[in-house]
Amino acid sequence: MLRTAAIALLLASSALPALAQVPASQAQTPLNPPTSLPHALPPIPAPQDRDYPGVIGIQVDLTDLDHKVIRTRQTVPVSPGHLVLQYPKFIPGNHADTGPIQLISGVTVTGNGQRIEWVRDTVDPHAFHLDIPAGVSEIEVSFEWLTQPDNAVWRVVMTPEMVNLQWEKALLYPAGYHQSRILFAPSVKLPEGWQYGVALTTTGREGDVATFAPISLEHLADSPMFAGKHYRRIDLDPGGRSPVHLNLVGDTAASLNAGPERIAQYEALVDQADRLFGARHFDHYEFLLGLTSKMGGIGLEHHRSSENTASPSFFTGSNPDYGSRSLLPHEFTHSWNGKFRRPSDEYVPNFNVPTQNSLMWVYEGQTEYWGEVLTARSGLGTKDEVLITLAEIAGFYENQPGRAWRALQDTSNHNLLGYRTTNPWSSWMRGTGDYYREALLVWLDADTLIREQTGGKKSLDDFAKAFFGIEDGVWEARPYTFDDVVQHLNAVHPHDWATFLRTRLDAVGPDAKAPLDGIARGGYRLTYVDRLTPLEKTIQSGWANDFQYSLGFTLGSNNRITGVLWGGPAFEQGVGAGWELVAVNDRTASAEALRNAVTAAKGGTDPIKLVIKRGDEFRTLSFDYHGGLRYPRLERIEGTPDRLGDILTPRRR
Repeated sequence: MLRTAAIALLLASSALPALAQVPASQAQTPLNPPTSLPHALPPIPAPQDRDYPGVIGIQVDLTDLDHKVIRTRQTVPVSPGHLVLQYPKFIPGNHADTGPIQLISGVTVTGNGQRIEWVRDTVDPHAFHLDIPAGVSEIEVSFEWLTQPDNAVWRVVMTPEMVNLQWEKALLYPAGYHQSRILFAPSVKLPEGWQYGVALTTTGREGDVATFAPISLEHLADSPMFAGKHYRRIDLDPGGRSPVHLNLVGDTAASLNAGPERIAQYEALVDQADRLFGARHFDHYEFLLGLTSKMGGIGLEHHRSSENTASPSFFTGSNPDYGSRSLLPHEFTHSWNGKFRRPSDEYVPNFNVPTQNSLMWVYEGQTEYWGEVLTARSGLGTKDEVLITLAEIAGFYENQPGRAWRALQDTSNHNLLGYRTTNPWSSWMRGTGDYYREALLVWLDADTLIREQTGGKKSLDDFAKAFFGIEDGVWEARPYTFDDVVQHLNAVHPHDWATFLRTRLDAVGPDAKAPLDGIARGGYRLTYVDRLTPLEKTIQSGWANDFQYSLGFTLGSNNRITGVLWGGPAFEQGVGAGWELVAVNDRTASAEALRNAVTAAKGGTDPIKLVIKRGDEFRTLSFDYHGGLRYPRLERIEGTPDRLGDILTPRRR
């Protein structure tokens, strides 16, 4: 849990350092000498498990759609003395310090009608110091969140048709208190006539101002809103023991036209999650889905809601992409894994204490696994689609050289150094996606091992019910540790699970292999083919430009080389990301021309000749490669149990 001494040292460091002494002979008179030096600021109070006195009122104004500005006004009960207000820094679900303090402006504080000046902390820019005068019992705090006009740096959250309000980006809170012990009374001013979906409890609406029941800071920040001009709410579990709704907001009214067959799939998702986990850890659950091409994309988990976007044609088109269909099963799983059961080092006392990510391979990795499983069991996807997805994942990790220096565990530990930054060398550097997708393979390995060794009598489903399915109806977090995971796995099936997991998490070096045993034990083998089926092309959507398993690179737009396999054929010829493919075998370059050349060279002796360009530099490359195009596929091993098929089959009890 919290390492108190280390945190105390960090907080104490917020005081200004003493000025260095300069010899008189070197001293210079400044052009505009300051009249006084800034005083040393007190340390930011560490969060304590105590109630903040009073309830903080907060009204967020969403009506300035023209400027894309969200305005906040808060009333904060106070007493005279020093007060520190903090802006959230470590955003839940981001697993990193992503609070956009850069977008906060116009911070103004008043008490008894008089302005109270603040000073930003000199170490932590997310903290504001105030001295509350005698006689002031409440302050008013106002500021703007300058949301962005495009997705170049920060995602768009306001369009003329909808707004995605994330409370943690639109509030300040007093330091020195646990987030569960600070109460807020929220309200929202909406554009005229708009409706909304949110996990908060609405207590009233007057005109376009909606008010909500008081709630802790912890749960307010976990309760985003989608509001829009075009809105529809669908009951996915009529008469169920706790309501579950699908809330849709769209660019147009037509985008909300989800038909009965599609709605039935989400009803099945709720049912299959019940059968898997055996409990509901929410009083109600709200899927929030923006159907938009204007707002920035998002896939974020919350305890009592999702926060997602999809194409405007998601419900009205003929065949929405598989990734969009598998998104809500993943986020729904997080209500159990990551929110109710939460890694102990993720469960910090407030949003400005650093999170630790040592168990992301459970939080995200097992959620990724159950997301794929529930996609198939609910009918949102098919068995074949999941198998194609697993083939793509397995192919990538079988050919990932980065394991030679970096273990899977380190991709969790490293995340705080930079939030999902771009990486042209993903095969070597590894990244955050590994604790999702490679960890999925680890959990498939565990599931098939349990099934094999118990003759099909037990499975990872039993772990899910025992580990996540406790305390039905409770929606306060229950933290877990590595030892808790091992203990519950052993309760399902005795095995040396600690060694099983650590071997796969910590494997590193030239002989370290991808965790593919679960695929073979599941009744399949990973192979490579030179032609894809129409269904495979829809799932492996980048196939047409994918030469990573043949020549060792991929093509982006305008024939630019966007990814190079570390140590692969192109890498060995000095090719890196950013080169442009100009010609293939003395013909104008295109992805199709390159596919034809690789196919023609299969089994022959003639090299494949490429001309590439970077700036004013041209190079002619010759590839003595004759293996043809290579795309990953899972092939059934005849005569073995189809355990993967069993895993993906809907549960009937």
